[in-house]
Amino acid sequence: MSTRPWLASYGGGVPADVDVPDEALPAALARAASSWPDRVAVDFLGGTTTFEALADQVARGAQALADLGVRAGDRVAIVLPNSTAHVVAFQAVLRLGAVVVEHNPTYTARELGHQLADSGAVVALVWTKAVAAVLEVKDGTAVRTVVAVDLADDLPWRSRLALRLPVARARETRAALRADVPSHVPSWRALVGAAKPLPADHPQPSSGDLALIQYTGGTTGTPKGAMLTHRNLVANVVQGQAWTGATPGTETIYGVLPFFHAFGLTLCLTYAVHVGATLVAFPKFDPAQVLAAQRRRPGTFLPAVPPMLDRLCVAAEATGADLTSFRYAISGAMPLPAATAARWERLTHGLVVEGYGMTETSPVALGSPLSPHRRPGALGLPFPGTDIRIVRPDSPDVDVEQGELLIHGPQVFAGYWQRPDETAEQLLDGGWLRTGDIVRMDADGMVVLVDRIKEMIVTGGFKVYPSQVEDQLRAMPGVLDAAVVGVPAGDLGEHVVAAVTLDDGASVDLDAVRAWLAPRVARYALPRELVVLPELPRSLIGKVLRRVVREDYLTTHP
Repeated sequence: MSTRPWLASYGGGVPADVDVPDEALPAALARAASSWPDRVAVDFLGGTTTFEALADQVARGAQALADLGVRAGDRVAIVLPNSTAHVVAFQAVLRLGAVVVEHNPTYTARELGHQLADSGAVVALVWTKAVAAVLEVKDGTAVRTVVAVDLADDLPWRSRLALRLPVARARETRAALRADVPSHVPSWRALVGAAKPLPADHPQPSSGDLALIQYTGGTTGTPKGAMLTHRNLVANVVQGQAWTGATPGTETIYGVLPFFHAFGLTLCLTYAVHVGATLVAFPKFDPAQVLAAQRRRPGTFLPAVPPMLDRLCVAAEATGADLTSFRYAISGAMPLPAATAARWERLTHGLVVEGYGMTETSPVALGSPLSPHRRPGALGLPFPGTDIRIVRPDSPDVDVEQGELLIHGPQVFAGYWQRPDETAEQLLDGGWLRTGDIVRMDADGMVVLVDRIKEMIVTGGFKVYPSQVEDQLRAMPGVLDAAVVGVPAGDLGEHVVAAVTLDDGASVDLDAVRAWLAPRVARYALPRELVVLPELPRSLIGKVLRRVVREDYLTTHP
């Protein structure tokens, strides 16, 4: 869209375009260590690391990796929860010119084995609780060395001492943070502690070099590695700073999102360093732990998903905790309910807006403005320097009012690792990225999601968008949440199946659901079957997995 109608709805001071510096990610840490050497860079459950100390640990970590034989361009797997060690490992790999490959540390051995084999990682930095899984599959990969990372090493010394106490609480905490590993597995702490800092004149990576392979399954469930360059990731943090207007050296960002997920990685690992923010990192999301940190080191910015915001609001109201230090929050991964947004803004006196993106866009491509024009439930406006088109899914050269969203900008990825055919399907000529999302644009430039193309249901020749049915089901008395999927139905194509969870004590049946929906959706969109579940399957960050709902249904209804 050459006219960029969304620019009129931008927040004050947000530019139409951004200048992306010709530099790699390590440059931001060097600047932060020089500008704010004594500022706390990471706070992990009270254990603090300044920017000067972080830069030193990163230099030693990079040399430790070099001593293990890692060279520029090699892939290094990181299999860690959020922690100071995760920050150090991430930056150390990049400083060496190697490529980070992030993994979910709770994955099974089979899941880890697929990704490790696919990336060709030569070294794996692994949480002690995941070491056994990686060792189980190591022989089927290119991994030469598995290094154990003990999260307890990042705790303040008082907490480390408390872990040794012969009491139940200490045993539970130890079990949550660490596990025993075989004696032949080297310790990350020991390797970093023994290493000299990487020489300052060691070659830096270039902006066009590959920085990250981030696995994404999308709606297919088959993980593929999205290749993100240093320029992609630098561009997204520059765009993010332009959007938020963050003043360097002043922010305190709460790292409740997993760093191994694209959303958490960019806002907590790259954006935080770029703006000189203090990162308060949590090994997992625990509202009580977050509120305890809020008393110790009040936050200013919270990237989160809606269920996290809800749970924090509930906990704060129950305890009387003060959340007013949070000036803004960015919500992603799923629609932000208006009630959740209103509740958060009432408790914080700040703003919460939605961001939209994909792993393939580093990940943020659109956002709601941090202004009175924000709109819960909408995807938002294209970020500075980002262009979009809305096209016919079957003819992407034809622009339409409602259709598939295409994205173009400096944050768009370089393609899928060793998958040229899938890259060609996703990246069109000129660098336009197919998102697979059906959207429309309102008069003010705000983009609104209709649904995912791959999750659209075709029944009797008619198209059913699951989210439209789900929105109406969630408004039905007694229904807590819903997922709508299509299942094979012979000549009709597919039948609509609704899976719901209910409020305590509630009861609904298929007839009641169809009666509720009849005046609200098209007749062909009415569910033919209803499944009541105790809970809906979700990703680690809380997104409902329709694909799993469908697979489970087909397994139990052959």
